[in-house]
Amino acid sequence: MPLNLPIVLTISRIVVIPALIGAFYLPIEAANWTTFVLFGLAGITDFFDGWLARRWGEVSRLGRFLDPVADKLLVAAAILMMVASRRIAGVSVLAAVVILCREILVTGLREFLAEIRVAVPVSRLAKWKTTVQFIAIGFLLIGNSGPAAAHLPALGLLGLWAAAILTLYTGYDYLRAGLKHLTEAEPAAPAGGARKPADFASGDKFVS
Repeated sequence: MPLNLPIVLTISRIVVIPALIGAFYLPIEAANWTTFVLFGLAGITDFFDGWLARRWGEVSRLGRFLDPVADKLLVAAAILMMVASRRIAGVSVLAAVVILCREILVTGLREFLAEIRVAVPVSRLAKWKTTVQFIAIGFLLIGNSGPAAAHLPALGLLGLWAAAILTLYTGYDYLRAGLKHLTEAEPAAPAGGARKPADFASGDKFVS
């Protein structure tokens, strides 16, 4: 399938991850601003890829698959590097663990639901979770390089905890929505071959 601009924007979020990781090893001041700029630009593509795909009628299966994967990889890389560099430390590491564990849970749920061709729409609260998460990570990336009066590290940690709480709620919400499919008995295959699941509708979206 030929690549279009929305898919290229989505892939760019994955491609930028090595640069984001490498930037953490720059001198502190340069590291803070470089990682923030890279993460911020990647976050902007998260809005425009979906918006352009819908506006231009270029929603595709590849795009629906890559979009949440790119988000999760980007967030996981940023959080793990901030824990390693102790920008996230102490009890706040628990918030990071909650966020990462939820992403693994949702990814597993997505894989199962994809196998049986079931889509769970992205909730409005999940979109807010993603927004809060991106803003909090952005503040933490800037850290003490920002204006002292802004208290960005403290605001970032507060946002991280808020994102963790929203993460727990939306994760449970999606799990509950998928539980009825998880507990269903396997349907018998029709005579003459294995059961063929129904295809996705063009507008279906997976959990995020």
